[in-house]
This record gives sequence, structure tokens and C-alpha cells, in this order.
Amino acid sequence: MKRVQSNIINIGFTIMNQKQEVKDGQGRLKATKQSKQGVELNQAVVNGSSAGCTFRTINGAQKSAQINLDNEALRDLLTAVNEILAVTDGE
Repeated sequence: MKRVQSNIINIGFTIMNQKQEVKDGQGRLKATKQSKQGVELNQAVVNGSSAGCTFRTINGAQKSAQINLDNEALRDLLTAVNEILAVTDGE
């Protein structure tokens, strides 16, 4: 008999826009549509090795279909975000 044990870890990040509120016509505070938008990034780790990474956008209550990202795509995404932050941090 051979015993196989898998250690599976699921790591998930949900990143949403900062909450923004505006007053409606009756003076009540209401969340804007932008505050309900964001992205979700998930990774499965099996026995210490990455089994894949998925990415999806969130727009209110709707979530897009998950897409798989390989290591090269993740590094490109990191580079793009760093370049954007370098410009916006200077504002």
C-alpha cells in the first residue's frame, strides 16, 4: 500500500477600490460605483509548488471569468503596476 498526502494551500487576494461616498438627492450617503470595483488574484500551492494562478475583475456584484496567468504574465503585471505607481506617487 502506498500512502499519498497532498498539502494544498489556496491563497486569495481581493483588492477593491477605496470606498467613496456621495450624497444622494435626499442627503443620504451612498457608495459610488467605483468603490465596488476591483480585482481578485488566487494561487493554489500543492506540496510547496505553485499549481497555478488565476485573475479576475470585479464590477459590483458581477465577477468576470477567471483567467490563468503563467509566471511571465505575473512578472509583466508586476512591472506594469510598479511603473504606474512610480508615476502616480510623484503626483
